[in-house]
Amino acid sequence: MTQPLTILGIESSCDDTAAAVVRETADGAAILSSIVEGQSTLHADFGGVVPEIAARAHAERLDHCVEAALAEAKVTLADIDAIAVTAGPGLIGGVVSGVMCAKGLAAATGKPLIGVNHLAGHALTPRLTDAIAYPYLMLLVSGGHCQFLIVRGADDFSRIGGSIDDAPGEAFDKTARLIGLPQPGGPHVERAADAGDATAIPLPRPLMDRPGCDMSFSGLKTALLRARDAVLVDGALRAQDQADLAASFQRAVRDILVGKSRRALDIYLSKAPVTPTFAVAGGVAANQSIRGGLQDLCSELSCTFTAPPLALCTDNAAMIAYVGIERFRLGMFDDMTLSARPRWPLDTTAQPMLGHGKKGAKA
Repeated sequence: MTQPLTILGIESSCDDTAAAVVRETADGAAILSSIVEGQSTLHADFGGVVPEIAARAHAERLDHCVEAALAEAKVTLADIDAIAVTAGPGLIGGVVSGVMCAKGLAAATGKPLIGVNHLAGHALTPRLTDAIAYPYLMLLVSGGHCQFLIVRGADDFSRIGGSIDDAPGEAFDKTARLIGLPQPGGPHVERAADAGDATAIPLPRPLMDRPGCDMSFSGLKTALLRARDAVLVDGALRAQDQADLAASFQRAVRDILVGKSRRALDIYLSKAPVTPTFAVAGGVAANQSIRGGLQDLCSELSCTFTAPPLALCTDNAAMIAYVGIERFRLGMFDDMTLSARPRWPLDTTAQPMLGHGKKGAKA
């Protein structure tokens, strides 16, 4: 191998400000540092992420995160071979903050600049953590995205299905609000579900009666609202009903993801990959019930299952730095015209699932 690369990664697409240093190794890559500063306390009173507050916090924190990442990795900017930054998709104010920070560092140091698709960061995380071979099937399932991808390279993705409306993480957040749980919704719904009966509340499994790998979660959320209203007592929700609603919702999401993953695996396995591998990444991949269901499915189909450590399921800059390594090796660099993109599909040849506007395809 040529001289191993050391890449600084910057991530600011939503409400986590992050910087990391990742170094190439003979068998993959090593995370030398990963700094993530969350903003949950800043948005707690608003029931969700406020873009303006997030952008301001990113602008205030990015330089501190970069300094901390370099210090933890015991390197200086002189030791860095390139600067990789999330250039989209995401909340535009946050993405702009990260891109401008990266441009400033690149201009000051003369280091190459590499713009990274945030979704590619999640999609290539299994190569960072487990050095899996191409091609593999990826279920990218997070707060803003849900899609099945056949990953053939750092810039070669084929989407074979996804959510046509809400992403699962978004549905978890909305469910938490409906049943009186704090934000972010995913971990709180999962925790409440531990005390609930997943069969107590009958909920639909949308699109399971239709062929293909597309999914829908909007109707599930509406059904949960009606189920909640049916069990209210004097306008309040009892603790056990809250737990049962959480458990029933989580089971429905799990059933949808497992059922559609079976169909996606049929498509992927029909292409006879040499080392069949199914990977899951994104914030919802941290849910142990969903992860367990997907792992059981892979065992049944004799397909290797891999999922990142929980710390790498949510937004982080280590995944961005790793994509920077792969893009560097392919000679895929950017210049000072790199712009922030609120929308940036991985598979630009696929028909948009969520429509198309002036700013491009949503997904």
